[in-house]
Formats: sequence, structure tokens, C-alpha cells
Amino acid sequence: MIWADNMTGHPRMGLIVPKFRATAVARNRLRRRLREIWRREILPQQSAVDLIIRARRETYGVPFAELRRQLLVWRDATLAR
Repeated sequence: MIWADNMTGHPRMGLIVPKFRATAVARNRLRRRLREIWRREILPQQSAVDLIIRARRETYGVPFAELRRQLLVWRDATLAR
């Protein structure tokens, strides 16, 4: 995850989900999961910054609950700095 300032005045998110020899179905499922976590958990507390998420190879096999937990832990650690 990378945080960057933006000039739009509202939060935005960008996703990078490389193929890693995964099917289109798997990539789209991962994108939907990441977007949903962002929409429910991160967006309400996010200031006017850009959040860029780059999925790693092992992310394809992670269950939704674990993915959510990891993103929230990382977000909290980043915002605490």
C-alpha cells in the first residue's frame, strides 16, 4: 500500500493486480474484495489522499477475512506514524 497526496479534495484508490498466471476470474475476484474492504473499512476514515494497493502473488490464495485483517493492520500501522 502506498499513500500519496492528491489535489482533488476527496479520497481515491488505485489497484494494481498483476496476472501472476492467475485467471481473469481470480483477478476480478481479488479486485472486488479489495474494493469492498476499501469502501467499508478504509474510505470512511481516509482523508483526501490517494491509496495505491499492489497485490502480491500470494494474495490470490488469502481468504477474505484474512485479507481484510491484513489491510486494516497495515492501515493502522501506517496512520499511526
